[in-house]
Amino acid sequence: MSVYKHAYRAYAGTLTPLWARVGVVVRYGLAEAWSSRITVGLFTLSMLPVIVYLIGIYLANNPVARMIIMHGKSALFTIDAAYFLKVLATQSWIALVMTAWVAPRLVCFDLADNALPILLSHPVSRLGYVLGKFIALFWCLSLITWIPCLLLFAYQCYASTAPWMGANLQVAFGLLAGAVFWIALLSILGLALSSWVKWRVVATGIIFAAVFVPAGVGGIVSAILRTKWGLLLNLPVMMTQLWQRLLGAPEFMRGENSLPDAAIAMVLVLMCLVCVAILNARIRAREVVRG
Repeated sequence: MSVYKHAYRAYAGTLTPLWARVGVVVRYGLAEAWSSRITVGLFTLSMLPVIVYLIGIYLANNPVARMIIMHGKSALFTIDAAYFLKVLATQSWIALVMTAWVAPRLVCFDLADNALPILLSHPVSRLGYVLGKFIALFWCLSLITWIPCLLLFAYQCYASTAPWMGANLQVAFGLLAGAVFWIALLSILGLALSSWVKWRVVATGIIFAAVFVPAGVGGIVSAILRTKWGLLLNLPVMMTQLWQRLLGAPEFMRGENSLPDAAIAMVLVLMCLVCVAILNARIRAREVVRG
């Protein structure tokens, strides 16, 4: 029978829920991310600082171990907001390294192989595709940021002989909020920059450059013009000040170099909007080739 004589009808069965379609993208994104031994190696290395901080908490709360190992010196291991600020900062910067490796694997391969038209021809929208990749990357970064940080906080509450948890709940909320803000920013930044190029190695370098090159420019601007507003280009300084305020830790910069919360929030929101614009321009079901 000829093709034109067939009576084609639209599918009338049960449709897959939207969240399940996004879940498929998340599942394959996680499989792609963890299929590399380098990802497993980075995750293993990220746990080494956690073990060191765990030993510090143990020594601070065990006088016998402190007497044997440190000869009774406990001043080096005062467990407070400043201690957990170091924990959060360490894990957050390791998360940047993980982002520079994982994010290009999630996007660059699809772009290099011209797979987006095929993927988006399925019942998955552009928003669902980006959201699935975002969730996959966000979950990978969660494993090395807020989850181990909160586990260390819980261990400190258990090991402390004094009622410690009630007086330091701000530290727990600060760890969670600070880590979530950071890895959400890293996730959208990593996906946007990875979608801009088709080569994974180049995308990895661009992610690092996007964080540290503006920081250097901001430092030069602040030094030449003698103003603190150049620090708004310095993402490490902005995030450190934000983490200090969320945890209630002492600020390391002098008052004249302290950035207002509104200015930090405005810059971070602007960065997210630029990343969304890049994703909107690059994640498309067709590619226009001019020649």
